[in-house]
Order: sequence, then C-alpha cells, then structure tokens
Amino acid sequence: MMWDLFVLLGIFCVGCFLGILFPIMWKKFKNAVVSSNQSGEKTLDEAKKKWFFASKEIPRAGFYDSKQEFLVQAEKLIDKLRNELQQKDIELTSRLENAKLKEIKLQKLENRLVSHLEKIGDITRKDAKKILLEILEDDCKIKNQKYIQKMEEEVRQISKQKSIDILATVMQRYLVEQVSIYSSSVVHLPNEEVKGKIIGKEGRNIRTLGMATGMEFVIGEIPDTVIISGFNPVRREIAKRALNLLIQDGRINPTRIEETVLECEKNINEEIEEFGRQAALEFGFPDLHPEIIKLLGKLYFRTSFTQNVFQHSCEVASFAKMLANELGLDARIASRCGLLHDIGKAISSEVEGSHASVGATLARQYGEDPVVVNAIASHHEEAPSNNVYGIIVLIADAISASRPGARRESLAAYIQRLDQLEKIALNFEGVKKSFAFQAGREIRVIVDETCVSDEESIILARDIARKIEETINFPGQIKVNVIRESRVIEYAR
Repeated sequence: MMWDLFVLLGIFCVGCFLGILFPIMWKKFKNAVVSSNQSGEKTLDEAKKKWFFASKEIPRAGFYDSKQEFLVQAEKLIDKLRNELQQKDIELTSRLENAKLKEIKLQKLENRLVSHLEKIGDITRKDAKKILLEILEDDCKIKNQKYIQKMEEEVRQISKQKSIDILATVMQRYLVEQVSIYSSSVVHLPNEEVKGKIIGKEGRNIRTLGMATGMEFVIGEIPDTVIISGFNPVRREIAKRALNLLIQDGRINPTRIEETVLECEKNINEEIEEFGRQAALEFGFPDLHPEIIKLLGKLYFRTSFTQNVFQHSCEVASFAKMLANELGLDARIASRCGLLHDIGKAISSEVEGSHASVGATLARQYGEDPVVVNAIASHHEEAPSNNVYGIIVLIADAISASRPGARRESLAAYIQRLDQLEKIALNFEGVKKSFAFQAGREIRVIVDETCVSDEESIILARDIARKIEETINFPGQIKVNVIRESRVIEYAR
C-alpha cells in the first residue's frame, strides 16, 4: 500500500513537474517556430529580390550590347563626316582665296574704269556723287511736295466746304443799309465873300479857328473849298461843324468863333456818349465802363480806308456773335470782343503803339475780362491768341473789311501795293513776268519753262504766297497764279 502511495505521489510530482515544464517548453517551441517562419520569409524575400534583379539584368545586358554596337557605328559615321567637312573646308578656303584674288582684280579694273570715266567726263567721283545726291534730293522733294499737296487738297476741300457753309450762313443773316460812311474834312464855300470873312482882317478869324479847334485850315488850293487837316478825328469834326455853322450864320468873328466851337464841342461829346450807349444797349452790354462807352462813341468819327470804324465795330460784333452761335460757343463773349476790338483807334493817334495793343491796355485798365483783352490784342496777330475768341474776332474783322465796297484806299497806296506785289514775284528765280489783277486780289506769274518744271511751279507758287504773307498786310486773300507754257512758232511760206 505504501508503495502504491509512493508510486502515486511520484506520478503526481512528475505530473506537476510536467505541468509546469510543458508551458515553458511550449512557449519556447512556439517562439522558435515563429522565429523560424520569419527567417524563412526573410530568406524567401531576399531570394525573390535576387531573382527579380537577375531577371532584369539578363535583357539589360543585351540592351547594353546593342547600344554599344550603335555607338560604335555612330563614331564611324562621325569620323566619316568629319573627314568630309575637312575636305569641304579645304575646298572653301581655296575658293575664298580665289574670290579674294578676283575681287582685287575687279577693284583694280573699277579704279581704272573710274579714272577713265573721270578723264572722259571731266568730273571727279566726288563731284559726280554730289550731283547724283542733288538729283535724288530734288526728286524726293518733288515727290514729297506732291504728297503734301494731295493731303492739303483733301483737307482744304473738307475745311473749305465747312467754312463756306458757316460763313455763308453768317453773312446772309447780316444786312446793313449802306456799306460805309465817308467822312469828309472838306467844307465848300458858297462864294468868295465868305472866304474873306473866314480869313478875317489880317487873318485873325482863321487863326482863331485854328487855335480853338487845334486843326489846320487850308484855303486857296482848291477854289471855293476849305480843307481841314488834323490827326484827331473828333476835333476835325468839331472844326467842320463849327465852320458850317459860321458860314450859315454869317457872323464870323473871334468871339463868335469861340462860342460856336464850344457849342459844337458840347454837341459832339453828347453825340459820342449817345453813340456809345446805343451800341452797348444794342448788343446787350449795359455794364460797360463809362470811359469805354465814350471811346466806342468816338469811333463814329474815325475812318479806316474810308470805312467808318464805329459801324465796322458793330459789324464785327454781329459777325462774331453769329460765328460763335454756329460753332456752339458763348455768343455774348464773342460779341463783346468784336464790339471792343478797335477801341484803341479812338486814341491811337495820341499815344504810342498799335491800336490793338493800346485797345488791350484800355480794356484791361477798365476791368474787362482777360478773354476780351486777349482777343483785342491778338486780332491782328500782334500777340498770341490763347483762346478761340481771338480767332473768331480775326475772322469777323476780315469779313467786314474785305466785303466789296467796304474800304477804299488812295490811288498812291493802291499803285504802291500793286507794284510791291509784282516786285515780290520778280525776285524769285525763273520768273519772267508778273502782273497784278483784280485790284491786287490776284497776281499772275509767268515763268521760264526751261528753268522751272511743272513740279517746281507748285513749290514756286507756295513760296511766293508765303513771301506776300510775310511782307504785305492785306484784307481777305491774294491768289497766286503761276503760268508755265511752251510755245512753238513756225511759218508756212
């Protein structure tokens, strides 16, 4: 029994030992198996990689062999091309040397030919080049002139039609009863007895008249006529009226002369203010300075080429107003500029300077707008115009002055102007004759056909026109007509 107990106890101990030892051994076994699996997988992966690279290397080796063969063939081809290029380079070098030799021969031949031509033509190469350049320059100048003329003609046609429409509209809207008022400084005497009364005993009456009016009275040059001479138009009108009143009254003595002159002077001053106020109210300028109104009225007794300056100023104001309306500008400013543009003529004989500059100074002095001042100063282009109203006044002034019958000039001045026109044209090279026509409105120039070509005639006409513009002051425009013709005469016998 004891033995069996020991056997059972031994079996139990062995079982316990095995129960403890088995898990430990199982764990180690399991770890060994996992480690073995991982090592196998790693070895398998490495084997796969080696197989993959090995499989790649097999075709790549063939590719490398084909590439190497291709490169060898390419090197052979390059060597062949290099040899061909070297051969061609040698040939080109040889040809270049031959070309240089031929060039030297041609240069020598050219020099010999040029020397031979210079001897034959009796002209150097430099002079020939100069002549050729001059011919080319003239040809280019003529072509440019034709192009410029064409463009100018196109612009002229368009602008001419538009300007004609505007100016025709303006001129048709203005109507004046008479073209001009001619103020004479001549008094006619009814008989010789009146002449003696005017002279007076020992010339007392004529001296008193001269001292009271500041004018010079010329008696005896023309029968039954007294000529009143002086620069001041207002004083001249006073003298004329006073003399007419004295002749009508019949009482001519120093006292009566002085009373009559004072009475006429008072009447004239009242008329001057009345004329100025009427013009200001007519054009809607009641705010004009009183002194400007007086100056404006004085223009009634002032003439320019026999055109009454007061009426001329009113005409210019009307034309300027209508031009401004047609162009969409301020008609009041344009009308004011036109009305006052010649106020300098009221005192221009008393101060230095042109009537345009004197008038601008007066307008500035009496508080006129700078636009009006500039228009007055620039209406004869003596000062630059910085606004469009100066140009409008210039155009309106030309319209009023250039209308047929508006102005007249003395015979001497007329002849002098025509002679000056003809001399200007004759001063140009190639002009044979020149004639002024239509009272100096046209000049006809006859040129030598052997010296002036048709194209050069165009340039000549332009140059003559510019010279006339620079030399002569004239209203309107002057037509320059250049005539070039060839005549051949033969007789049948």
